Amino acid sequence: QVPLEESGGGSVQAGGSLRLSCAASRYTSSFICMTWFRQAPGKEREGVASIEKDGSATYADSVKGRFTISRDNAKNTLILQMNSLKPEDTGTYYCAAKNSRPWWGAPCVPDPPYDMDYWGKGTLVTISS
Repeated sequence: QVPLEESGGGSVQAGGSLRLSCAASRYTSSFICMTWFRQAPGKEREGVASIEKDGSATYADSVKGRFTISRDNAKNTLILQMNSLKPEDTGTYYCAAKNSRPWWGAPCVPDPPYDMDYWGKGTLVTISS
């Protein structure tokens, strides 16, 4: 197992910002794909943003233009910068990592996501209106 630990969650008002971090116990540069997921109360987990090993990123339509995913490989950390937050962004946010592509050419995207190899325990984000 490769521990992943999220931090940075909290409660903010709509329109505010939060910055989530995911610390890995292994080089983040070794993962072919890393993805942020979220799960709202009573809803299924959904992919939010994914980042390839080369740094290219893809976003769910619901967060495009507001969220930015990035890797800080020097610190072995995955980042999710969330701006212009909305009440519907409320949920528990998880980071996940994948060692290799499930088949040649498979894209690293939040929907449909890979069957990820490693998961963090989540950090709670609450957005009030």
